[in-house]
Amino acid sequence: MEKTKKIVLVVVAFLLVAGGAFYAGVKTNVNAFASEPAVSVEATSTLNADMSLFWSAVNIIKTRYYDAKNIKDDDLLYGAISGMMASLDDPYSVFFAPSDAKKFHDDLNGSFGGIGAEIGLRNGMLTVISPIKESPAEKAGIKAGDNILKVDDTETNGMALEEAVKIIRGEPNTEVSLLILREGWTDAKVIKVTRKIIEVPTLDWEMKDGNIAYFNLYSFNANAPQLFYEKAVQSLLHGTKGIVLDLRNDPGGFLDVATNIAGWFVPRGNVIVQEKLSGGQINNFVATGNQALAHIPVVVLINGGSASASEILAGALRDVRGAKLISRLLSRTKTLKTGKIPNSTRQSKF
Repeated sequence: MEKTKKIVLVVVAFLLVAGGAFYAGVKTNVNAFASEPAVSVEATSTLNADMSLFWSAVNIIKTRYYDAKNIKDDDLLYGAISGMMASLDDPYSVFFAPSDAKKFHDDLNGSFGGIGAEIGLRNGMLTVISPIKESPAEKAGIKAGDNILKVDDTETNGMALEEAVKIIRGEPNTEVSLLILREGWTDAKVIKVTRKIIEVPTLDWEMKDGNIAYFNLYSFNANAPQLFYEKAVQSLLHGTKGIVLDLRNDPGGFLDVATNIAGWFVPRGNVIVQEKLSGGQINNFVATGNQALAHIPVVVLINGGSASASEILAGALRDVRGAKLISRLLSRTKTLKTGKIPNSTRQSKF
């Protein structure tokens, strides 16, 4: 099975609601999907079950279902894999059919069309992780933590995340009505949002009084390493004496981007995050960057919209550097991996 880039996301899977998302010494290209050689499925299969039941079900559908001639074999396969993933009872694990995988890839690379909000599942409820800066969602009044009870006339209770994304997405300049319940409200309210083409902001930077460099990182997407590299160099050329790293409402992104950016701040070789697999194997992700900012004091700003990769980076700077974290850090980080199923364009997240 091919392995793609490790991705960190809260429950959100970085499914930016849309239609259309050092460098090992200096820098390296960050692709949305990197792969390793495929492994024979037969050689690694460990499913201890009577697969004849599965094939019997396929046979019944093919021979007895009234509309069998209009059922595509690929759709049966996708449905079976989706059911298998659903059996894990884990909202962090989901299968993407080819069209959805492409949308997911586009989202992570920073340009898409839609309302401009990251959504996820919290306590089984469809929830806004954070609206994107200056997006239609933000302008309409959508806030981080809002629960979405309905999309137009469709209730979201029990709805899979990818299904919610599909119905919220739509053509630019069309309107979608969201029934929102917010903490402190006694009744839900309808908020209408007009979909637009969205360019995801990645990084804002400026020098503050006292030679303090201010980095506002909005996303750990594929554009972040190069942009951070450019602004970090400018900070050093300005003789920065301190850094404010603002991760508020940053919902995360690529795990590799988080470890790469951490490599600017911590000495090379320090563990940034650990991944523990089901067999007990532990993979350490270590800082491999140029540690050019490791000697400069840093303060990290976080809030309830800071998730996954943001939490990993903030936690690493606190634990390795003793950096001060301002605001609260929520313990909900999940490390997900996306992988292409061999000989296919299908994608699943684990």
